[in-house]
Amino acid sequence: MEEKFKVKVEGLTKSFGDLLVLDNISFKVNKGDFMCIVGPTGCGKTTFLNLLVRLLEPTKGRILIGDEVADPKKHNISFVFQEQSAFPWLTVEDNIQYGLKIKKFNQAVIKKRTEEILDLLGLQDIRKSYPHQLSASAEQRIVIGRSFALHPDLLLMDEPYGQMDIKVRYYLEDEVIKLWQATGSTVIFITHNIEEAIYLGERCLILSNKPSTIKEELIIDLPRPRDISSPEFVRIREHVTEMIKWW
Repeated sequence: MEEKFKVKVEGLTKSFGDLLVLDNISFKVNKGDFMCIVGPTGCGKTTFLNLLVRLLEPTKGRILIGDEVADPKKHNISFVFQEQSAFPWLTVEDNIQYGLKIKKFNQAVIKKRTEEILDLLGLQDIRKSYPHQLSASAEQRIVIGRSFALHPDLLLMDEPYGQMDIKVRYYLEDEVIKLWQATGSTVIFITHNIEEAIYLGERCLILSNKPSTIKEELIIDLPRPRDISSPEFVRIREHVTEMIKWW
């Protein structure tokens, strides 16, 4: 029988010389899950992502996708980072198709997925535009769409809205939920914004300050779309805020 989990982290430890950043972290991410990882600034969230994509090697432990060690050369892993990363020389449409063409999907799949993404993200009217002609939020929608178009086994998002104002953040967060629900991708979303983690996640992993360990794994069983003013949302936000305090 196929395992339900997509990602399994076992005893993950990372040191840089005498500096211990991650200390014996273990958890699972289920297939199709939306997991947020939240913790104080500088606690090692981005180091974890760099380990997952093999930019760094762990000091101890391992990260598995299915039953294999995570490897971007083998696994369909996509990324969305804070920095704007739409290709400026490509139109919106060509940006969405870029990864599909690199991975040599057939033309019918490329066309179908491109139309789906353009429709879901409201990009049809600007499909022939170039990133420099668009707002920062529109450019980030292109990057998000390009990643989801691959229907990745795993999508990693590292504080992708850190530079956006609050109104734009909520709009983009809703777009990500829409795409996640439509594609069934497994998402790991790194953030230091507690409200964002609760708004997006099905589960939330709360990290301690360095050397980082898991303080708590929290199930967020709230209906969507989520109401940030509801008593239960506020209660969870206050709980996570209290857990993250390290002083």
